[in-house]
Amino acid sequence: MTDNSKPRVLVKEKIADSGIDLLREKFDVDVRLDIEQDQLAGVIKGYNAIIIRSATKMTAEVIEAADALQVIGRAGIGVDNVDIKAATKKGIIVANAPESNIVAAAEHTIGLLLAQSRNIAQANASLKAGKWERSSFGGVELADKVLGVIGFGRIGVLVAQRAQGLKMKVIAFDPYVSAARFEELGVDGVENVDELYARADFITVHLPKSPETAGFVDEAAFAKMKDGVRVVNCARGGIIKEAALLEALKSGKCAGAALDVFETEPPVGNPLLEFDNLIATPHLGASTVEAQDRAGTIIAEQVAAALDDRFVSNAVNIAPVSPEEMNVVRPFLPLVEKLGRLIVEIADGPLEKFDIVYQGALADYNARLLTVAFFKGAFEGRVEDTVNYVNAEGIARERGIQVTESKNRRAADFTNLITVASVDKRGELTVGGTTIGPKHRPRFVKIYRHDIDIEPGQYMAFFRYDDVPGMIGKVGTILGGRGINIANMNVGRKKMGGKAVMSVTLDKPIPAEVLNEIRDQPEFDDVTFITFP
Repeated sequence: MTDNSKPRVLVKEKIADSGIDLLREKFDVDVRLDIEQDQLAGVIKGYNAIIIRSATKMTAEVIEAADALQVIGRAGIGVDNVDIKAATKKGIIVANAPESNIVAAAEHTIGLLLAQSRNIAQANASLKAGKWERSSFGGVELADKVLGVIGFGRIGVLVAQRAQGLKMKVIAFDPYVSAARFEELGVDGVENVDELYARADFITVHLPKSPETAGFVDEAAFAKMKDGVRVVNCARGGIIKEAALLEALKSGKCAGAALDVFETEPPVGNPLLEFDNLIATPHLGASTVEAQDRAGTIIAEQVAAALDDRFVSNAVNIAPVSPEEMNVVRPFLPLVEKLGRLIVEIADGPLEKFDIVYQGALADYNARLLTVAFFKGAFEGRVEDTVNYVNAEGIARERGIQVTESKNRRAADFTNLITVASVDKRGELTVGGTTIGPKHRPRFVKIYRHDIDIEPGQYMAFFRYDDVPGMIGKVGTILGGRGINIANMNVGRKKMGGKAVMSVTLDKPIPAEVLNEIRDQPEFDDVTFITFP
């Protein structure tokens, strides 16, 4: 019999028994693996929590039908199957288990490295077919070979540590990891990925899937690699461009490859599967007993914390802040996220330290959540991990990124002002912003080392150039000739004839070839295009 005084939990997909037992200690738990997707909106009424994996879609329609839901628990990493915006709008916590499969993914990567270096899968298939072809499957040793790791988040670090145990020399590329962190782990951090391509015998990718990383390892990348390179992708399908890999395998540029993920899954009819020197597994990176059990237990703990009104450490859409502080800082969160994205995009090279100054009325409040928002903007889509208000600081610490906060009750010219300073290869780098009006519309007021005044838009471009006549017209002419309309524009300069900056908002993105056309003009030092979420 149901105890109506207890919160109700619906477990729609299979999780570990230990997780179920944990929940049943305090809550009424219904395990309903039989519910079809089209039935969910009708079933979810009255439940305070739901636990899912990847098959269930928590759409806006389902969330709207949930009249008592407090928390959605995703037993795994990705939350692409949850409409987070709809959940947040209704005050529903969305939590996941981001560390549940990192060991499994790292070990699978190492397994694929070994399997392709020694032709294990091919030799196994041959032997089972009744053949004895020892001379056909000679391999190469991993010891003393150079492993290039692209993306140095949690999984990338675990892969590096395990590869070092096999006596491999590890180099890594991740512009959001400090030199000190690489040194601490005994890994050679490279400043640009081209150096990694030139040095690595084996390459493994551990990047998030985003518009910026789709096709990251493309035809140009393979051309820069050693002849006979071997590649592994246990991260996300499409980070290694499959068409480019196909040609590299055909030409012999790539001696072998191992894929656990594909651009389209399942990869029915994928021509890559026809190559004998390609090893493929059906997205098994997280498929260990331990990882699945861990995911179920972790998400049960998260759901229990949410229903008990305790801190939810893996919440992807909230962070613990007092109501008073939240009312003050909430309007500034979108601005600070944009400042984080802005400064890392315009920087020449990686940034290792940030100085954030909060001025005006903001100086009277705890700025922790704003600093977290800054890191969320700086890292989101650029690191392997899912970034949220809970883990952003931890991701920064793991990468050796330092931040100092200071406050000043006075803010010349502004009621509130947030300024972020760092140092790139060119010297001091500063961005700043404020909000205006009762709706707190965000404004960028500093860029590079200049004062500006422009409202952020979805598509923005920033130019640093010699302050000579005709530059505004030159940019406008090039963009106009390609049918790209400038919606807003602002120029900042320190003195006539020196350096100036131009900031523009646009109606649509600028293609790469147009950006390159502007970069090729001798007067331009920096040209950056940014898409803000």
